[in-house]
Amino acid sequence: MKHLIKFFIKVWNFWFKLPDKIRFLLVGGFNATVQYIIYACLLYFWSEEKYQLALVSSWIISSFSSFATQKIFVFCTKGKFYDWVKEYVKCVGVWIISYFINAVILGALVNFADINAYLSQIIAITCTTVTTYILFKYFAFKH
Repeated sequence: MKHLIKFFIKVWNFWFKLPDKIRFLLVGGFNATVQYIIYACLLYFWSEEKYQLALVSSWIISSFSSFATQKIFVFCTKGKFYDWVKEYVKCVGVWIISYFINAVILGALVNFADINAYLSQIIAITCTTVTTYILFKYFAFKH
């Protein structure tokens, strides 16, 4: 047990020595994967025609885990309950901006480029990553 604890401490220390951009890509990749799995499952059960409804639903559902993982594992902000609520509200603002960028890209790829909704969402998520990082770092989780 003692070795396991030492191992986790080493991993923890290594993780926080990584630049925040790398941590954001890794944690963001995890969050994007969770969001995409939810999106794909909803599409599967609802049909591809409801891709925009699947998109908004998956963003709402995945927002809670995204907030927690970004706060704890990327931007490392601390504070009291009020601070968490304030950051969450700012994150919601970032997600709204990211959502609209994502929705426009997704709609354009599905309707004009005739790319299926599954692949279109992968492309859209990739495009929104940089915008989301900048808004999180300099607005939502600003130290």
